[in-house]
Amino acid sequence: MRSDNARAGMQQAPARSLFNALGFTKEEMKKPMVGIVSSYNEIVPGHMNIDKIVEAVKLGVAEAGGVPVVFPAIAVCDGIAMGHVGMKYSLVTRDLIADSTECMALAHQFDALVMVPNCDKNVPGLLMAAARLDLPTVFVSGGPMLAGHVGGQKRSLSSMFEAVGSHAAGTMTEEEVENFVENVCPTCGSCSGMYTANSMNCLTEALGMGLRGNGTIPAVYSARIRLAKQAGYAVMDMFNKGITARQIMTKEAILNALTVDMALGCSTNSMLHLPAIAHEIGFDFDISFANPISEKTPNLCHLAPAGPTYMEDLNEAGGVWAVMKELADIGLLNTDCMTVTGKTVGENIANAANLNPEVIRTVDNPYSKTGGLAVLKGNLAPDGSVVKRSAVVAEMMVHEGPARVFDCEEDAIDAIKSGKIVADDVVVIRYEGPKGGPGMREMLNPTSAIAGMGLGSSVALITDGRFSGASRGASIGHVSPEAADGGPIAFVEEGDIISINIPEMKLDVKVSDEEMAARKAKWQPREAKVKTGYLARYKELVTSGAKGAVMKRPDELVK
Repeated sequence: MRSDNARAGMQQAPARSLFNALGFTKEEMKKPMVGIVSSYNEIVPGHMNIDKIVEAVKLGVAEAGGVPVVFPAIAVCDGIAMGHVGMKYSLVTRDLIADSTECMALAHQFDALVMVPNCDKNVPGLLMAAARLDLPTVFVSGGPMLAGHVGGQKRSLSSMFEAVGSHAAGTMTEEEVENFVENVCPTCGSCSGMYTANSMNCLTEALGMGLRGNGTIPAVYSARIRLAKQAGYAVMDMFNKGITARQIMTKEAILNALTVDMALGCSTNSMLHLPAIAHEIGFDFDISFANPISEKTPNLCHLAPAGPTYMEDLNEAGGVWAVMKELADIGLLNTDCMTVTGKTVGENIANAANLNPEVIRTVDNPYSKTGGLAVLKGNLAPDGSVVKRSAVVAEMMVHEGPARVFDCEEDAIDAIKSGKIVADDVVVIRYEGPKGGPGMREMLNPTSAIAGMGLGSSVALITDGRFSGASRGASIGHVSPEAADGGPIAFVEEGDIISINIPEMKLDVKVSDEEMAARKAKWQPREAKVKTGYLARYKELVTSGAKGAVMKRPDELVK
């Protein structure tokens, strides 16, 4: 056992005295030590119930012959951090979470791990750590929130943000907005649409790192507690069989996850997180991989914000495994990949069934024949940009309009809410990328303001920042290279015509190469906004959004 490095022999007698101080018995000292990475806190609604999940995991581990030991991981609530400096600290936590988990696991020589995450950057951060550590590892999340109800309709957090835009447009009263406040987020859990947290928890199943239902069983269901106990059993089974994380998280498994992503219509943030996870196993994931996979993968689900269904509906319809079965039946998944059950993907999903074709469309009746995401390239985004095309209305799939240029999110929001943005405009928000922000803020406030102002079918938004999974419309993010690196988005001027063609996967500015070169020659890098603290260090180490905004390796720092 790896833990013997910390507990066995005369050399480790001092460590054993410290284990005695922790209350370990001699019997426990002979058993595998399983780290339970708890993301519990009292500020993130998706994490306030994780203490109960952790206790259930501990029971499962102990019943299966291991010794559970809890240690923490941080997490940010993107909804609470949205719209102010706090959002700069969201994406950057992904790497802090991976690094700190690596430190704890190796410093204390755990034999296996159970990761208990839930919200946006917490899940991919722990997946990165799992790949890096290569221990027997199982994921069990806190689970999704139930949908709220307003005016007899199911609602969620994206509805709340759009209600603020409607109030700015004068189409909703303050009392009506307050009714949304009281009712859209009725329980603990990750927000109830196919936003980033739920996207990543579903993709954890697709990767093979989570048990069935990990992405979809609501946080408040007792089935979530049972799942947590089963996760404890499963990690001990993995330990006994010698199955480790990198045997599961292979190149083929990551491509499976990308395929499931396309069918589910996941958040564009998955195009930051899948490359980052791939980076940990040495797989050079190019975001352009998305397009050939998208071209052959039908979009089967329209969960909020793309449609009227929610995570609880997906759960009742058969969950992620039912979606995977639809895809496997037409040969789109590698069914030989190993999973945390000790069985292959094919063995796991053999008996999965689609119980509601209105929630999970069949492959012969998809929402579209192509997947939920697309990577657009052109002279405005030579290295790529990402759009959630399953949430784009038909009339905006091809669009041209004048650029309305803003150098930060706040200025764009002010212009939108004051009525300065009109039909056909293309809002350009730059210097919000990984370096330029720094931190690559989500743009849910401006996209929601556009929707709330009634402009969702006539105004596009492009940025070198990113979008929330709750964003909808022609919202194109991750434009790379970013403005802070002298990417073409830095040279766009007010009134330039922007051309968007999602079916042809193109994003261009109608300015000649000669004019763009002249603008580039006059461009000067902006002085860094942040010069101290973690964000300043992050800015120096982070790579492009097209590379998943991963941190540079030591060998890359000298280049």
